[in-house]
Parts: sequence; structure tokens; C-alpha cells
Amino acid sequence: MSELTAVLFDMDGTLLATEQYWDEALVELGAGWGTTVGPEALAATAGVDLDGAMAIVRAAVGVSRTPEQSAADHAWVVGRVEELMAGSVSWQPGARELLLACLAEGVRTALVTTTPRALVTHVLGHLRPDLGTEPFEVVVCGDEVPARKPDPAPYLQAMAALGLGPADCVVVEDSLTGSRAGLDAGCRVLGVPAGQVLPAEPGLTVGSTLVGVTPAALAALPYPVRA
Repeated sequence: MSELTAVLFDMDGTLLATEQYWDEALVELGAGWGTTVGPEALAATAGVDLDGAMAIVRAAVGVSRTPEQSAADHAWVVGRVEELMAGSVSWQPGARELLLACLAEGVRTALVTTTPRALVTHVLGHLRPDLGTEPFEVVVCGDEVPARKPDPAPYLQAMAALGLGPADCVVVEDSLTGSRAGLDAGCRVLGVPAGQVLPAEPGLTVGSTLVGVTPAALAALPYPVRA
């Protein structure tokens, strides 16, 4: 069996059911424009940074916004999601158990998310008392990286902070953009998609849930073999 030193977790939609908060805020934003944001547009925003997600939504509903209006929209969405996250966050099925198993077995953990630090702070404020411990050795947020997913920069930054290389790590993701970032960082990736299809790629293992996934199962994931 391969060695596993660290697991690098995505947050929204992977560990936590917080993707719905971004969807809710984007739907409300569209309603403020006098339009309806449909499920196909929302599905296309999975794993995309907020500016990219708003561009997808604008194109889907046929709305044009000035740079000033777009900046105001961005601030409004972040504020709305902050309100929702401050209320509560919920685990994805199997995620809490997998994270606790990693901590119990001495597998190092990192959180690598496109979400900005201010919102992640709210989330961690919920997770620490729930888990009874500090869940992540390293936290990399979307406003602290030179480029966002699907660029590998966030995962490369997390590995550098841990002092590890790709062979030591497994990435756990839910989106196409996140999986691409993990693969391009050289890591094995477990993808558990919700609403997206993840194509077969070397190094990517696609599952339907995190329920029953263990550190041993992650350690056994195949390494990417590329020409």
C-alpha cells in the first residue's frame, strides 16, 4: 500500500454542505436583477471563484453589469454568504468521520478552498467545538493565493506549507475545477461530485460519497501515470 502523509480537503461541497449558501446568494442576486437563475447555471459555478461564478450567472440570464455594479454584487454575495455561514454549517455525508479518522491516525490535514479567509473563519468557528480539536494544520484560502483553482497554485501552496510533495498527499474534491487543480499539482485525487460529471483521468478516482472512506482507502488510490 502507498504511504499517505497528508490529505488536502476542499471545503464547499466536499467537506461541508456550504455550496448551497453560494447558490442561494446567487439566486437572490439574480432576483435582484429581475431574473431567475436556474439549476444549470448554478451547477456550472461549482468550484469556480466568485467573480467567475457571477460571470457565468450573468451570461446565463443575459444581464450586463458595469465594473462598479459587479464590485457591489461581489460584496453583496460575500456578505450574504457570511450571514448564512454564521448561522450554521452542515457536514457532507461521511466527511466528519473521514476527517476525524485522519486526525486520530496521525494523517496531516489541510483545507484548500476558494472561499475567502473571512468566511472560512466563520466555518472554523463551527468546526472546532464540534470536533473538539483544531481540524487543519494548514488553511489556504481563495484570497491568499496567486491564482485560484483550476490553477494548481492553492494545492502547491498547501504542500509547501506542510513541507511535503505530491506523492505524500491525496486531494479530496467535489468539482471539475478543483480536481483539475489537484491533478495538475501532481496529487492523487478522490472526486466526489455533486451535479457535475468528472471525466476519467490518470490519478483521479471518482466516488459517490465519502461515507465509509478511510485513510487506508485514500492511501491505496493509484498514482497518476502520464506519458
